Amino acid sequence: LNKLFEHTPLNKLNSNMSFDPIRAKMTAGGCSESAISAFEATFSALSSGATGQIPESTIGPSPELLHYDDITAAPDVSLLSKTVVLKLNGGLGTGMGLDKAKSLLKVKGEDTFLDLAAKQIMDMKTKYGDVKFMLMNSFSTSKDTMDYLEKRYPSLVDGLEMMQNKVPKLDASTFEPATCPTNPDNEWCPPGHGDLYAALVGSGALDSLLAKGIKYMSVSNSDNLGATMDLSLLSHFAATDAPFMMECCVRTENDKKGGHLASRNSDSQLILRESAMCAEEDEKEFQNIQKYRYFNTNNLWIRLDKLKEIVSKFGGFIPLPMIKNKKTVDPKDDSSQKVIQLETAMGAAIEVFRGATAIVVPRTRFAPVKKCDDLLLLRSDAYIITEDFRPVLNPECGGTAPIISLDKKKYKLVGQLEACLRGGLPSLVKCSRLTITGEVWMTRKCVFEGDVSFNNSSDEPKLLPGRPYADTKVDLTAAPGLGPLKPSIVKTSPKEGQKPGTSGLRKKTKVFMEKDYLENFVQSTFNSIVAAGTDISTGTLLIGGDGRYFNPEAIQTIVKMAIANGVGRVWIGENGLLSTPAVSAIIREQGPTWKKAFGAFILTASHNPGGPDEDFGIKYNCENGGPAQEFLTNAMFDNTKTITQYAICKNFPTIDLSKVGATRVEKAGLEVNVEVVSTAATHLALLESIFDFPAIQNLLDRPDFSMVYDSMHGVNGPYAREVFCKRFGLSEETMMNSIPKDDFNGGHADPNLTYAKELVAVCGLNKQGLKIDMAGKKVPDFGAAADGDGDRNMILGNQFFVTPSDSLAIIAANANKIPFFSAQGGLKSVARSMPTSGAVDLVAKDLNLSLFETPTGWKFFGNLMDSKDLFGGKDYTPLICGEESFGTGSNHIREKDGIWAVLAWLNILAAHNAKPNKPLVSVEDIVKAHWKKYGRNYYVRYDFEGVDKVAATAMMAKMGEMREANTGKAVGAFTIATADIFEYNDPVDGSVSKNQGVRFLMADGSRVIFRLSGTAGSGATVRMYIEKYEADKEKLHMNVLDAVGDLIAVGLSLCDIKTFCGTETPTVIT
Repeated sequence: LNKLFEHTPLNKLNSNMSFDPIRAKMTAGGCSESAISAFEATFSALSSGATGQIPESTIGPSPELLHYDDITAAPDVSLLSKTVVLKLNGGLGTGMGLDKAKSLLKVKGEDTFLDLAAKQIMDMKTKYGDVKFMLMNSFSTSKDTMDYLEKRYPSLVDGLEMMQNKVPKLDASTFEPATCPTNPDNEWCPPGHGDLYAALVGSGALDSLLAKGIKYMSVSNSDNLGATMDLSLLSHFAATDAPFMMECCVRTENDKKGGHLASRNSDSQLILRESAMCAEEDEKEFQNIQKYRYFNTNNLWIRLDKLKEIVSKFGGFIPLPMIKNKKTVDPKDDSSQKVIQLETAMGAAIEVFRGATAIVVPRTRFAPVKKCDDLLLLRSDAYIITEDFRPVLNPECGGTAPIISLDKKKYKLVGQLEACLRGGLPSLVKCSRLTITGEVWMTRKCVFEGDVSFNNSSDEPKLLPGRPYADTKVDLTAAPGLGPLKPSIVKTSPKEGQKPGTSGLRKKTKVFMEKDYLENFVQSTFNSIVAAGTDISTGTLLIGGDGRYFNPEAIQTIVKMAIANGVGRVWIGENGLLSTPAVSAIIREQGPTWKKAFGAFILTASHNPGGPDEDFGIKYNCENGGPAQEFLTNAMFDNTKTITQYAICKNFPTIDLSKVGATRVEKAGLEVNVEVVSTAATHLALLESIFDFPAIQNLLDRPDFSMVYDSMHGVNGPYAREVFCKRFGLSEETMMNSIPKDDFNGGHADPNLTYAKELVAVCGLNKQGLKIDMAGKKVPDFGAAADGDGDRNMILGNQFFVTPSDSLAIIAANANKIPFFSAQGGLKSVARSMPTSGAVDLVAKDLNLSLFETPTGWKFFGNLMDSKDLFGGKDYTPLICGEESFGTGSNHIREKDGIWAVLAWLNILAAHNAKPNKPLVSVEDIVKAHWKKYGRNYYVRYDFEGVDKVAATAMMAKMGEMREANTGKAVGAFTIATADIFEYNDPVDGSVSKNQGVRFLMADGSRVIFRLSGTAGSGATVRMYIEKYEADKEKLHMNVLDAVGDLIAVGLSLCDIKTFCGTETPTVIT
């Protein structure tokens, strides 16, 4: 220990520096005792006054090492059964601008570091049997890494992960734990890869591996794809009986600033000196590659039984030399608290293992990606992937890799490199040296041979024309600029409250119109999807919305930002209009393949009011057509909190949204295409393939059948007119409020009995769904309504209201009448949100269908739909799903679909009225026949809109706290069998969704449920759901409020909303 800590005795510590606060923090943070002990030893070195440096006077050159080619041990395959391969996977790659596991960075085609490592192991398993594989993840990389592997390589996941420890950052002046109130995660840091040993002990992995007969461990960094399992090295290591072996390479001029192997003068022990351990006056000798010939590749071989002995000797840890790094507590804020981060290097353990050795290996075993120069080289044609998934130098390179030197200011971050390569990768296979100064954009047509150099001293990017370049220097400073395609970088700062939910980000319109508000969110979204692996330079970005106020201006801004961020092709709905289901349909259906959309911005606040003083919203849908998953929306939110700049092509031309057609902008060899596409064509073509349009036509042609469809001045109007007027020949009069308006004509485009009052009155009902006197006026046989963005629906008959829950159940029960389902062998599964009534459950039981009860949010249905294709799980499709909030759909897209539900009902009506000479079977007839067979779920929803959010949250919390006390309690004529808070364990991705609503489940099967809505633009909406099942055929036709009146009273009593929110009168009753 004294040797490790510069000969400073451990008992001579600064008495003012106590480890107790650090121990307390680490204990509270869940750190293992071995991790605490290891950090205490490192802290002791710091507090003793140690600098962590190794003076030149104390060391000398290492002795001559054995070279790989001189190995004499014969390869022994049997050793693999006693060996584990461990990859260090704790790094985020922040130095290259990444904010997730560096191993998830694409390095060759679509393959990431992790893909290639996994494929290497699976290849060895195929050849040699069971080869054990482990990852040491950090708290920053664990979730992303494990989610990725579970989806793509589930056979590797079991027993795969060992967690790296975390240690506190220390105040630079007091050496006490640093604090960061704005983000407590910043108070911790990884302890360096020297933590490998403490993690093996603290996690129990060391003892577990030894118990399984594992004797040897091969360790390397996840970004070093050259460090594959090598049988020759393993066999040599086993033959030498050494406890520890380090793989080294011969230092070159390019390596002189990195750490090196040395021999300690006092005992001839091999040691490792890193650059941080070198005093300034020793720098010259440190870089002397003739004296210190070898550097550590960080590929290590460890005897686990010997490691156990050393750990036991030192009381549960291995003492390693200290590395001290000066940082700030918030790495993105240079003005934040100055801190010290203490680290250790795993290679430094070479001096702890008596008898440790080192071996010189070929440079091919050291191919890490530490900067963008390395990444460009590996991605290029200078490297190829072998059959066993190793990256090796292309034979056409002649045995020498090109030397890459990119401008450090312009190519430091991966995002900067990829922006310059949006036209594709240049060819480097015949290049010896590539030097780039300034910002130069390249394409796949650029072919470099010999020594080439490119310079751009101007203040804007310059595109290198696509052609061969051989042994030449090119100055692009005076070359033509990008003109309208020139991206401007605009400085900005974070805006409060930009956390998107499952329905995107919704705020008042005037908030979105504030300076940089929209731009910040859009840039944060681009940053997130690129970091998640989306290649935005190929494929298409789709943009559209529900036509509300500020949509046209927002679309032009997004287009300009998309081009600046590297998007080469954009589709926009005609007049800026695209319904939410149409967006999903276009992403999934519209081609050709090379133009396929990678995602979409949808400008909508759904059923919320529109206008300058009302609501605006934006959300992003992914390549499957569905809303962004939670990991992505979390990343977007995180980015909004740290954003400092956004990119925009300020001079890009304004697009005429009123005309279908393409705008092509080309400058300096760079081309961008923006195309205004038909609002309805793709979606309606899909719908026509799903339903029996000829049968529906026959129904609509009947003289005794009439219908109306209210689009409520939302985006659904063009779709309704296209289908029912142009395709089916109905008159325009049947399409109510079908002209989209930016304020929905002052209305609330929410298709329910309260807000669709014009349609409700035409269909002979009041806002309670009760019949009114029509004074002889003809009532349509079928009525439907859509919301602002066209994804919701309401179904009515002649003076008859169909609840959304009943609608879902009836569509499911009649699915075999719809070609989409019958052609696929029938419906397989149904799903409903938890608050939706159990009517569809009865259908599922009767028809032997899989049934899922999910939280509210369409993404949960999307997971079920994509279970097989995206997650490699069970196929639950064809599937029908729905929510009580007037959302219904199927797996034809990944959003709810209002016009789909309308056509589904018309298809079902057409099937029941196949004989035109028979009396019309009405909507009411079909619903009542369903009740007669399955019983009736009386159901009502009370919405309390615009209540105080704090008060509503307190009310929900109180009910949650009282769930145990309420279970078993008699309330009125009911007994609460269970009071709980709904939690969902997703069967597809394994995620757990907690706090999804408070439920009171009565002994007779009735339910009372409370939720806070997350879709309002302001205030809060408390929703109370009341459900009462009735099987008695004599009681199937009661007034709903009469049937559930006693249960409503119970619900109001249980929540005490009058006390908390000042009202018990709902704004909307459904």
